[in-house]
Amino acid sequence: MRFDYVWLRDHCRSASCYNSKTHQRSLDTASVDLCIQPKTIRPDGHVTRYDLDWLVKNSYEGQKQKVIQPRILWNAEIYQQAQVPSVDFQSFLETKEGLKNFLQNFLLYGIAFVENVPPTQEHTEKLAERISLIRETIYGRMWYFTSDFSRGDTAYTKLALDRHTDTTYFQEPCGIQVFHCLKHEGTGGRTLLVDGFYAAEQVLQKAPEEFELLSNVPLKHEYIENVGECHNHMIGVGPVLNIYPWNKELYMIRAFLHHIKAEKKNKQKNYAII
Repeated sequence: MRFDYVWLRDHCRSASCYNSKTHQRSLDTASVDLCIQPKTIRPDGHVTRYDLDWLVKNSYEGQKQKVIQPRILWNAEIYQQAQVPSVDFQSFLETKEGLKNFLQNFLLYGIAFVENVPPTQEHTEKLAERISLIRETIYGRMWYFTSDFSRGDTAYTKLALDRHTDTTYFQEPCGIQVFHCLKHEGTGGRTLLVDGFYAAEQVLQKAPEEFELLSNVPLKHEYIENVGECHNHMIGVGPVLNIYPWNKELYMIRAFLHHIKAEKKNKQKNYAII
């Protein structure tokens, strides 16, 4: 294992250098001698000890191989064969096991379903707060919408949306989205779901040069809205594919495809789709 001596000194976990209750450094990094060496006497007489397991976990070689978030990549056939179970709303809300099952599905597949959620915004909010903090956006903290074109977004029309990711124009796009159909009249409403990480892996295998291009060239992702009293112009900058530089693991996708017309069908059950 290889370690930089300054990095080791900066990551000392002794009581004088690190607050174990708040997980914050007490050491002033700028005070560390850039020529510091182990087994060398220094005026402050400080002694640092490192557990072997901690060194293995934080070694440069280990970081290059370690996957931050294991995933199961899927297409329609793979997902259908997996038969990933939904989680009941009461179990999800009231038991650790229900929450654990939901989170396992979500982290592995990037999507999870909660059944039997009462069709109200209040219950949707309870569900979202069980997972994480709710983020404030230009649309609000919690909101509902229909095809009345009250906002300058295609989602507020009757046009079908093809595969896409939302909030690409945020500098930090949303990591989790919650969708819940509260009311349905007439026909339509089918949801099309795609594993973008599966698609990116296909690009990597079949066209690695294009994958490299998509993961290195930053683009402007823009949202312009001028409807009623809503006037917003937001720009997020970043590549389509975002990867960790040390192990090339994909962690975020910014993509939007063109709209297409599609037949939609009503579903009888109430789902909160994450």
